[in-house]
Order: sequence, then structure tokens, then C-alpha cells
Amino acid sequence: MNEKQPRSRKKKPFPVKAVAIAAAVLVVCAGSGIGYYVYQAQQYNHVFFPNTVINGMDVSKKTVDQVKEMIASGIQGYSLVLKERGGDTEEIFGAEIDLKSEFDGSLENYLAAQEPMKWFSHRSKKTEYEIPTMIAYDKTKLSEKIDGLVCLREDYAKAPADAYMSEYQPGSGFSIVPEEQGNLLKKDVLTEGIAHAIDNLSKELDLEELDAYEKPEITSDHEGLQALADKLNRYVNMTVTYQFSDSRETLGGDMISQWISVGADGTTVLLDRDQVAAYVKGLASKYDTAYKSKTLNTSYGKTVTISKGFYGWKINQGEETSQLYDIIQSGESQTREPVYSQKANSHGANDYGNTYVEINLTAQHLFFYKDGKLVIESDFVSGNHAKGYDTPSGAYPLTYKQKDATLKGENYRTPVSYWMPFNGNIGMHDAKWRSSFGGQIYMTNGSHGCVNLPPAVAKVIFQNISTGDPVLCYHLDGTGSKSTSTGTKDTQAETKAAETTAAPTQAETTAAASAPSETTAPASSPAPEPTTAAAPSPQPSPSESSAAEPHPDPAESSPAPSPSETTAAESKPSGPDQAVFETTREIGPGV
Repeated sequence: MNEKQPRSRKKKPFPVKAVAIAAAVLVVCAGSGIGYYVYQAQQYNHVFFPNTVINGMDVSKKTVDQVKEMIASGIQGYSLVLKERGGDTEEIFGAEIDLKSEFDGSLENYLAAQEPMKWFSHRSKKTEYEIPTMIAYDKTKLSEKIDGLVCLREDYAKAPADAYMSEYQPGSGFSIVPEEQGNLLKKDVLTEGIAHAIDNLSKELDLEELDAYEKPEITSDHEGLQALADKLNRYVNMTVTYQFSDSRETLGGDMISQWISVGADGTTVLLDRDQVAAYVKGLASKYDTAYKSKTLNTSYGKTVTISKGFYGWKINQGEETSQLYDIIQSGESQTREPVYSQKANSHGANDYGNTYVEINLTAQHLFFYKDGKLVIESDFVSGNHAKGYDTPSGAYPLTYKQKDATLKGENYRTPVSYWMPFNGNIGMHDAKWRSSFGGQIYMTNGSHGCVNLPPAVAKVIFQNISTGDPVLCYHLDGTGSKSTSTGTKDTQAETKAAETTAAPTQAETTAAASAPSETTAPASSPAPEPTTAAAPSPQPSPSESSAAEPHPDPAESSPAPSPSETTAAESKPSGPDQAVFETTREIGPGV
């Protein structure tokens, strides 16, 4: 059998020839590239590099002569158009200023300074030159041409105006009025810009882009102006509503805007306190009722006008001015009542409401109504008419009430159980030393000014009346009476003193025969306003009650006289009454 012999494997020779060829090709290519680069570089001995700009003109790959031709051709028929604000244009012609080309060798110098072998890097790099002497013109003629431009005329130019704060506008408040740009040019900037444009043979010059216009100093986005608008509007966007029962007075921006101003620093808002005070004074003039006449539909069915006295609403103008000033400064809206130095019962048709003491000085008879219902009525004894101690008519608030007070004078002390002053040291109180009330006693044997009451009646009034309640004193012709009534200690009124509505005493029953027996307070209408308010009478504090009336002499403190003594008592003051008018007429009321 023939066995197959294994084939021998021989290594192929390395392709040396191929490598040599490739190397040769690379050498040739490299040489060609270098040759091309050098060739390109050589041309930049005569032309400018790519991206070369001279005086704003692109001179890439241009020779010096070509650049000069560009400039020369640009000069022929050259004009510069000025684009002005508002769309207007004006034109300056080269011929008007003797424009011509003029070279100083700078072009040649720049070209000679190029390094041709660096041409490739200039393909992406911009090179700019400024040559002052490529063109020439008559500067005087250019200046005259600029001076004659319409855009520089005084009758054409309008100066810019700053943004400012508007006047107050109802419903919208204060706002910023935008600035006005105007068209006033900065001549030096304009002149420089025109010269530069001509040097570069530019065809157009936008004065807006040149930033040649004067600008306002304050624009509408000025932070200080915005802050001022916010401050002003904080004042006028608020309201203060005053509540007077069913009536309202609203103070808002329309009024407040007249009271504020901007300080000299341009940032501070000033509020005029005098204007605030004047507004409060106006409220007081409209709503104050103290010292003003009041109309009362009396329990006798007749209407009287009470023109004296100080009962009623009275705004504390000083305190309310201060509080309102602070409220406006805060910018916080609110509904409020004014600060009162004195209050009344009602803001309605009459300020005394339906709780009051009605004192008929002519009839010597009073009625006490509470919440519209008659609590009690009674005869009384008022100030001694013969001695000039008449109890004054008028509307007064109850100053205070004091239990077991001692009314003092020189050398006397008069204790009373129920002391209720309403007009200085004049007040209502029990007079247990009297046995008769009403009629004509007051004509010759009256008090020093106080309203003397039967003790039981004084007790009922004391237990139902409150400080500040009105006491209405008046005269009414045709209601006087000569009949009197007597006071007793054990009366129906006294046993029911704690009740809101008390039944009349037996003594009052007799006196009531000539008076109506209504159980509801009569209606009344508002009083007219007087032209001048009277000064208030001094009002003692509760601690002063002891200085009101003197104590009677021992003989004058004796028990009440018998009926047979009544006539004498009416013709001559007795007991503490006499002591009072003789020694303390100026310092306190009589008993």
C-alpha cells in the first residue's frame, strides 16, 4: 500500500514591494500637501488674509490696489442715510463735504506685516484694522451739515420726560405715568457717530442703535417709584366706616387722597393731621347732640323744646383724631364707633331714648320712664324761686348715684339716703324733712336748686336709674298747681322698689289727679341745632357728693311739721334750705 506523504508547508515571503509602494504614495501625498500649503501661502504676500476687515470693509483676499479701488468707487455718489426715531430719515452726501480718498501707506504696511505661512489659522480668525487716512473730507462742511439737520432743530426736538406718579383717580387710585423718550439728540455722540460712519463709508446710521438720544432718568420700572405707588395706594385703598346706629359715615380714598402728599425726599408719604382733625370735627358737628336743643312730647300731651343742658352724644375730637390718624397710617380698613367723651341713649329720633326722668318745673311733678314704661311719678320741690335758686331747665345726664351720702356745707352736714346729681351739684334726693311736695312750695320755701323727693320715690328712682341716663327739666305753661301732696314712709312704691316698673305711692296718687296716667313714655322728635353751644356745668365725681348740701341746724332737723305748719313753711325756707342759700350758694345746691 502506498502511504500518502504529508505536504510540507512553506512560509510566503513578506510583501516588501507593497509596503514600499504605500510609503512612496504617502511621501508623494505629503509632499503635494505641503506644496499646496506653501503655494497658498505665497499668494498672501500680495493679498490680505481671509476674514480681514479694514475700516469696516471686508478686504479678504484683496490686494492693496483692489482695496483702494473699493474705497474710490465707494466715494463716488456716496451718501449716508440717518435713521431717526419715529421713522424719519435725513441724508448727508459725500459731495457736500468734499469726500475723497486719501492713503498714507497703512494698507501696504498691514499687508507686509502678514506672515503668509500662518494663512490657515486666519480662516477662522477675524482680523480688523482701523486706518485714519483712507478718505478725507472737509470737516467744517460736515459740521455745518450736521448743524443744519432737522433732527437737531429746537422746534423739532422734544426732551425726554421722567415717569411720575399720577394724580389720584377715583376707583383706581394712584398709578405710574410712563416716561416719554422724546427725540432730543446728544450732539457730540451724533457727530462722532456720523464721522465714524463716513470714515467707513457706511451707507446707513441708525441713531437708535448709536444710542444718540437723551434718556429719561426715571422710568416706570424704577423701584423707588413703584414703592411710592404702593405706599400711596395703601392709604387710598382702605376705608373707615363709622357706625351711628342705623346711620353710617364711610371715609375712603376719595377723601384720604386729599390729605396725603409726598415728602421732599420723594419717597415719604405725609398725612395731614389737620385734615384728619377737620374731618372728625365734621362728624362731631353732624352727630354730636350735647348742648343742642331737644324736643320732648311731654306726659301732658304737649311738646316742649329743651334748649339748655349738655346731655347728648359728644365725640372726643382730640382722641378720635389721634386714633383715626393712626388707623389711616396703618392702612387697615375697619368699622368703628368714634371715641366719645359723653354718650347718650340713642342715635334715633331723639338722643335720650325711652329711659329718662321727665321733670316739669312748672307743675312740680316728675315722671320716670324706663324702656318706654312708666316706673313712677311724683310731686317734688325744686329750687327757691324767691331767692333766685330756681332749678335750671335743660337736658342733663345723671352724673352718678350714691347711697347714704352726706351733703356738706359750712357748719352743717345733711345726710340723705339717695343722692343722684345731674347738673353740677344739683341733683335729685330724698327730703325726709319735708312733709309736703308739689304745688307752689318752691316759690318761697324751695331748695337751693335740688329736686327734693319723697323718700319712697327717691328710692324707686335710685334703684332703677343708671349713670348717664337723661334728666329732662322743662317749664310748661298751664300745668302749675296749688295743690300739694304728702310723702309717707310706708308706701306701695317703696315696697316694690326693686321692680323695673313700680306702682305709684299713695302720695303720688293725689298728685297724679291732674297728670295723665300713661304707662308708656311719649314719643319725641329731634331737636333743632343751636348756633352756639353753651359751656357745660361742672360735674362732681362721686367723692364730691359730701360737698353738695349743708347739714341743717339742730332745730331744722326736727321731724316734719304738722299740716297746720304747712302755710308757714311755704312762706319761709325752713331747715337745711335756709342754711344752704345763706352760706353755700356758690358751692352747692340746697336741700
